[in-house]
Amino acid sequence: MKIDFAKSKQSTLGLEWEIALVDKETGELAARADDVFSNIESADPASMKTGEHPHIKGEMLQNTVELVTGVANTVADGIADLRHSLTDLRTAATPLGLELLSAGTHPFSNPSEQAVTDKERYAKLVDRTQWWGSQMQIYGVHVHVGLDHVSKAMPVLDGLVNHFPHFQALSASSPYWNGVDTGYASQRALMFQQLPTAGLPFQFPNWAAYESYVQDMFTTGVIDAHNEIRWDIRPVANLGTIEMRICDGMSTLEEIGAVAALTQCLVEDFSTTLNDGGTIPTMPPWHIQENKWRAARYGMDAIIILDAAGNEQLVTEHLVELLNKLEPVAAKLGCSNELASVEKIIANGASYQRQRRVAAAHGGELRAVVRELVAEMASN
Repeated sequence: MKIDFAKSKQSTLGLEWEIALVDKETGELAARADDVFSNIESADPASMKTGEHPHIKGEMLQNTVELVTGVANTVADGIADLRHSLTDLRTAATPLGLELLSAGTHPFSNPSEQAVTDKERYAKLVDRTQWWGSQMQIYGVHVHVGLDHVSKAMPVLDGLVNHFPHFQALSASSPYWNGVDTGYASQRALMFQQLPTAGLPFQFPNWAAYESYVQDMFTTGVIDAHNEIRWDIRPVANLGTIEMRICDGMSTLEEIGAVAALTQCLVEDFSTTLNDGGTIPTMPPWHIQENKWRAARYGMDAIIILDAAGNEQLVTEHLVELLNKLEPVAAKLGCSNELASVEKIIANGASYQRQRRVAAAHGGELRAVVRELVAEMASN
């Protein structure tokens, strides 16, 4: 199967932010996305003239809205785009008695009780996957980075896979599931991988090998469309990007800017290595799989595997070394301030740590956690 890779300017950005709608009084998830879109259309009919807003999208669950940016040259531009859409979303949601929340999962709402958006592809997914499909009460942040040549797609994917635990630890925000502390930093990471074609990507030596894989998926009926390959990191051929989908939902634009800058800098660094005739090291799949589990379980306290030789280091220590290495790249891309915010997450704690602190201070009351997550969103 021939898959054309669209032309993209190297290291341009696109951001996607999944946001939950919650009832202001109870803190429960609220299946009100259609009402929100009705308010958006009433306020600005032209924005919905095609039947869908260009930057505020529906999702699988009626309690979810996704903000999607245009193509941005810098992280700051992408964050400004998200901030504008967030203002429009909040203006539409507030009169409905709704608050906004972004974390990998909702701390206590029952996943099995959430209304699914009435679209054939969602109904098909739930029918096929049954219980697992009905549990997809999860929210994430995705970062697209442009690649200027298709030959970079697979090596850059390999490079980002090496840094899977870094992104997972920084963004982990789903310690609770249906009112229970799971003991994990990211329940979302392990829940999402239960879907067919989700989870860690396979790694291929070149684009032709990836094309053969996609052909096999179509031939055997595993997928009906390219976007049904739901890997944690994946190439998006029609956009000419590599998409980093590791991150749990995050409450603040500063945190989103931090992981976007880290993604952009890594991809730019990989691209430069390839331009100079270099190669990107890979690790055995069993190391990569173990790193994902460790980061989902232990978050910022994960001891991660660094290379094929099995050398290990605390993820936060390696992050600091990585930030120092990437400082010149960030200066080149104009995202030095955003990249520096990674250290703020390390210093202040990732969301899962902050949520547990709030719960502990309120005798385990998870509604207090929801109030804190809502307050973090309101600070944007």
